[in-house]
Amino acid sequence: MPHATASAEASTIELGKRVTLEKTMTVLLVGVGGQGTILAGNILAMCASEAGLDVKVSEIHGMSQRGGSVSTIIRMGQKVDSMICDPGTADVLVAFEAMEALRNQQFLREGGRLFVNDETITPVPVNIGNATMPQNVDQRLDTLGATRMNAGAIAREAGSPRSTNVVLVGALSTALPFSREEWEDAIRRRVPPKTVDANLKAFALGREAALA
Repeated sequence: MPHATASAEASTIELGKRVTLEKTMTVLLVGVGGQGTILAGNILAMCASEAGLDVKVSEIHGMSQRGGSVSTIIRMGQKVDSMICDPGTADVLVAFEAMEALRNQQFLREGGRLFVNDETITPVPVNIGNATMPQNVDQRLDTLGATRMNAGAIAREAGSPRSTNVVLVGALSTALPFSREEWEDAIRRRVPPKTVDANLKAFALGREAALA
């Protein structure tokens, strides 16, 4: 369950004064190890911090190796007192993998935004025959009002196959009150210098896909 525990890594990021939110917002990023949820969360946290908000981040790792479920919670507002994301409280849920979207759907509040990477990674229990994959995944996501996109294909179009996470940051940017320039500045500061141009293109294409 995505809320802060003793095993979670947590940090508080200092702030300035530019954006005002009527209430604390909660963004939940979910995926599997190796998909880049932590970098995506760091980009959002930097963007929110630079916009003058109090930001708290909690990273929860299901398994250390690639393939284990991971969650990153980002809470931002004028003053954030808690890092907990209870069921029905996430304003935005970004799933880096379709199964993780279904597994975490209960955390999204009514009327919240759901962005999903149309990719399915077969879990270990299914690979060893101890479980089966859910049926009608796309239809179930559509019922939830998900904005679905093939983030991997978009990243490849941008010339950076490893930038799937930044594609999803682009989608996320359409649901939050920060300018495109603020997002792009955060990306420049968080990704390796040699990858800046490709990541900015991945961000732009992800944003376009979410608005289409």
